[in-house]
Amino acid sequence: MINLSSLDYILIISFFAIVLFIGIYVSKKSGKSSSEFFLSGRSMPWWLLGFSMVATTFAADTPLLVTDIVRADGVSGNWVWWSFLITGLLTVFVYAKLWRKSAVNTDLEFYELRYSGKAAQFLRGFRAIYLGIIFNVLVMSVVTLAAIKIGGIMLGIQPWEVVVYAGTITVVFSAFGGFRGVVYTDFLLFIIAMFGAFAAAYYAVNLPQVGGLDNLLKNDLVISKMDMLPDFKNTETLITLLIIPIALQWWSSWYPGAEPGGGGYIAQRMLAAKDENHAIGATFFFNFVHYALRPWPWILVALASLVIFPDMASLQSAFPNIPADKLGHDLAYPAMLNFLPSGILGIVLASLIAAYMSTISTHLNWGASYVVNDFYKRFVKEKASEKELVNVGRITTILMMIVSGILALSLTNVKQVFDIIIMFGAGTGLLFILRWFWWRINAWSEIAAMFSSGVISILLNFTSLGSILFASETGFFPSWFKFPFVVLITSIIWLIVTYITQPDSKEVLYSFYQKIQPGGPGWSKVINDANSENINLQNTKSSWSVPSGILAMLLGCVLIYSCLFATGFWIYGEIINALLLSASTLISGFLLIKIWKKIKTTIL
Repeated sequence: MINLSSLDYILIISFFAIVLFIGIYVSKKSGKSSSEFFLSGRSMPWWLLGFSMVATTFAADTPLLVTDIVRADGVSGNWVWWSFLITGLLTVFVYAKLWRKSAVNTDLEFYELRYSGKAAQFLRGFRAIYLGIIFNVLVMSVVTLAAIKIGGIMLGIQPWEVVVYAGTITVVFSAFGGFRGVVYTDFLLFIIAMFGAFAAAYYAVNLPQVGGLDNLLKNDLVISKMDMLPDFKNTETLITLLIIPIALQWWSSWYPGAEPGGGGYIAQRMLAAKDENHAIGATFFFNFVHYALRPWPWILVALASLVIFPDMASLQSAFPNIPADKLGHDLAYPAMLNFLPSGILGIVLASLIAAYMSTISTHLNWGASYVVNDFYKRFVKEKASEKELVNVGRITTILMMIVSGILALSLTNVKQVFDIIIMFGAGTGLLFILRWFWWRINAWSEIAAMFSSGVISILLNFTSLGSILFASETGFFPSWFKFPFVVLITSIIWLIVTYITQPDSKEVLYSFYQKIQPGGPGWSKVINDANSENINLQNTKSSWSVPSGILAMLLGCVLIYSCLFATGFWIYGEIINALLLSASTLISGFLLIKIWKKIKTTIL
């Protein structure tokens, strides 16, 4: 436990007071209607939504996850989430405008816009509970677990105290302020969180035990963890850390905040944008900051922690009061914050609280939007008043916070849940990408993908089947093949189901195409059928921008990855590599601006 000064307490209390004031201040406007409570009346500018996306993904568990990865697998282990940049930019340049055109209130409402019949209704209602409550609570419990570890290390308080204190303040703010309160405070939370992350990195590197950046990078414990690409001579490590994420994971797996084709709280923010161009601008800003700007402060703290806490035994020895079931490499991040000076410590602790509140408040509002719009209003009480819908949203918010807090008390490690979520979404991503551009996909395709992915993941992770098939030495397949196996089987199942079930009704397909104008060869049959009936589906002002969008995605990936690794090489003192990648950043940025103008013109 650390000793906070009066200045630290003043900073932390002031932060809480400002956040609660914002939530209460906007509560009257947020409570006017469910559209205001969940989408702020679709009036948000790109920069405010972009900051909100970044703040939301800057969860209290994120620096702990990165620390866990770096200490276990080195810097290159971060490809497990760096690879999601590809799907993030695909969302920016292809799907953001499609979501905004849809004008739905949640991404689950999309199901009855795109599909027809009872299957579409079931899919919408089931996923409202499955994602809005079950998966959402699971993610929130991980964030709360990180808060428990931070509270235990830095404040010496019990897990239940963290759940009660932090949870109560966050749920009050979320229930009153709604989406508008979340977005407004996210701007403040992002600034505080980023300052805290950079301050923590600066002081961690310059601790006397570490001896500055030069000594850190020369330390034997650190050298082996510094590479930004895995060892190409180690086949299994190369496949696990780089090839699977880059070749397979980004498009095949569903993960909150990085859904192929967009979705979840990212879609919620795109739907809240003023127009399609604001939706594109917001998601690009988010991806740039998320991947190019934020990782290195966390990575530097993780590398420095290897010098001071080289193994689990040293962590356990330094913090004997931490329960055994909460020990893990992720604990090293809050452990490093113990060395911060007064004042800076208060700001950094406030930044972690900010990260916690931003993520939890977003998940609460997003999950409640599913329950209200896609379950209660759709299937329970279709004619419910706007006031009633807002109240249901607030009650749902409180209940989700309670359940996630209870679940967090039973968890051990942040990364274990990350891996489970990735596995449960394996194989569904391709469907989410194609459903906008291939008329033949129907609700049964998604139902088959969702259930087969979940059942296969349960069998492989929680029964003896996984060890039989993928044991390191005795299994039928190498251990790294587990994820590709789930993707392969799930994809085969949903493709078979697609072809053996009836396509959606012409009325729904015609209506969807007329509204969204997705374009492309995947809709040629529908367009020809409509033409034969003297129905014109195509808007002459709209052209197919997907090829330009894919080119923009590739240039965006070059830009952001170049910026990410140029920053790393500047830190490492490798000047030639840093200069080359900095030049790559500028050139790809210039070319991207040219393509971006073309995409905007196509939309307009």
